[in-house]
Amino acid sequence: MEVVGLLLCVAAAVLAWGFLWVWDSWERMKSPEQAGLPGGGSRTLLVTAHPDDEAMFFAPTVLGLARLRHQVSLLCFSAGNYYNQGETRKKELLQSCDVLGIPPSNVMIIDNRDFPDDPGVRWDTERVADVLLRHVEARRINLVVTFDARGVSGHGNHVALYAAARTLHTEGKLPKGCLVLTLQSVNLLRKYLSLLDLPCSLLLARDALFVLSRREVAQAQRHKGLPWWCSGKESTCPRTHSGEKTPSSISGAGKTGQLHVKE
Repeated sequence: MEVVGLLLCVAAAVLAWGFLWVWDSWERMKSPEQAGLPGGGSRTLLVTAHPDDEAMFFAPTVLGLARLRHQVSLLCFSAGNYYNQGETRKKELLQSCDVLGIPPSNVMIIDNRDFPDDPGVRWDTERVADVLLRHVEARRINLVVTFDARGVSGHGNHVALYAAARTLHTEGKLPKGCLVLTLQSVNLLRKYLSLLDLPCSLLLARDALFVLSRREVAQAQRHKGLPWWCSGKESTCPRTHSGEKTPSSISGAGKTGQLHVKE
């Protein structure tokens, strides 16, 4: 009986510790300053590979940053012409950005042979980095948000964006104080757990967590032409990002988007 009692005490202590850890993580993530994120009025550049990336993977992050009064711009490196629907997808991208609160004047779409919408084509890292740096400098960007080394879905175009951002960071070419946050890829199980993944995200998160309000979720779901059924991790499921401040990370899913900054 003594052994059983001891085990119950240990289990209770572990549960209490876990609860306090989750609570502390939740409280810490309410403050963007503690995450090392730029404050209100900061200029953020979301860097994507194709039209719909901003909705499928980054919607909670965009809405969360807007709530923090960030001025969000979008740089999309292709028109999404893999199925010869580039013109249609460019229009859909502008509609999607309107729903997410990104004005047309802040949306840049690159339609260039150097960056074809094709998972089998490896984009040149130096060319991507050069274009990215020019936009960062021209818009005096404080925060860059893009994919991580696995690109969430493993798409080669997504991975190329990370490689370029990483290159600019490691070579010290980014303007002083410019942070880079990357969307953290997760395994297939966590990707489709939806809000059930929230405790795990809280435990693994180190800096900030975005939990969207009902109004923000409704705002994101206004665009009926987009797949809001949990594609990637940020549309209807929780998500995580890693980043570069050094590299940084953002996590989030559908209703949650969490940001980590690696020091």
